[in-house]
Amino acid sequence: MLNCYVLLCPLKVLFRTKAMQSQNKQERVYAMLKSMTGFGRFEAVSEERKLVVEIKSVNHRYSDISIRLPKKLSFLETAVRNKLKEYISRGKVDVFIGYEDYTEGKVCVKYNEELALAYWNNLNKLSRKLQMENDVTIAKLSRYPEVFSLEEQNMDEEEIWTFLEEVVEKAAEKFVQSRIDEGQHLKNDIFQKTEVLLELVFYIEERYPQMLKDYREKLTNKVKEILGDKQIDEAVLATELIVYSDKVCVDEETVRLRSHITNLRNTMEQEDNIGRKLDFIAQEMNREANTILSKANDMEVSARAIDLKTEIEKIREQIQNIE
Repeated sequence: MLNCYVLLCPLKVLFRTKAMQSQNKQERVYAMLKSMTGFGRFEAVSEERKLVVEIKSVNHRYSDISIRLPKKLSFLETAVRNKLKEYISRGKVDVFIGYEDYTEGKVCVKYNEELALAYWNNLNKLSRKLQMENDVTIAKLSRYPEVFSLEEQNMDEEEIWTFLEEVVEKAAEKFVQSRIDEGQHLKNDIFQKTEVLLELVFYIEERYPQMLKDYREKLTNKVKEILGDKQIDEAVLATELIVYSDKVCVDEETVRLRSHITNLRNTMEQEDNIGRKLDFIAQEMNREANTILSKANDMEVSARAIDLKTEIEKIREQIQNIE
């Protein structure tokens, strides 16, 4: 005959214990550049139950974790969410948990001793009052209402959480690894794009002296066309060149742009949660590119400045996928 399980330890006490243990598991969360796109799945089967956990995510500005649990396990949603937060800081994450209970249909017999004794005592009183023999046997007494009843076996909440926690951890580890793998592809792609940016910046820097030379020739020819054979005032010409060179000079912008590129690369070597920082750096890079384009008074520089903006926008699109 099956006995009913009596839960002695409140679930919240169990959660506190697990939370303290999980503090030592933070090292298992990989400190590397990660994509916000990922997938992880793990399945575990025992004699009593089967659990499947699937985790998938896409990019999102904040952390948005949606958990689908069977109604029978709904009381564990907070525990699952807290466990996932150890592995996930950003992204729109969908979590599906499938559960099969192989013990369903198993019941236990509950014996109501107080009610049985009450029946028996009252039967004896009636027997004495009526001066009749009490011929009620144990078998007959057991059939009286509520003396014996069948109840579903209580769920061992501690045991089910221990089992589920391990499955969630395994699925989360696979999920994080997929994010790391995708993050490495993003990192390589962004590095390649920064190489293109540096080549464009180098061209713009090298083009600047030629821009001044071309402008001087253009200005000299125009003055000669106006003055004819008259002598050109070199001082006036020099002044005009100084004004022009100051107007089109992009030294500050290219220096800052190089600095931002270096900062971007260094940041990608740092640990977790760098997506927002990278996005801010990319915004600053775009600001410098806009200034270069606005100052450009040369077709070649304008074309390269447009290429700068295009590559920076590509980088920003990739950064949106980084956790």
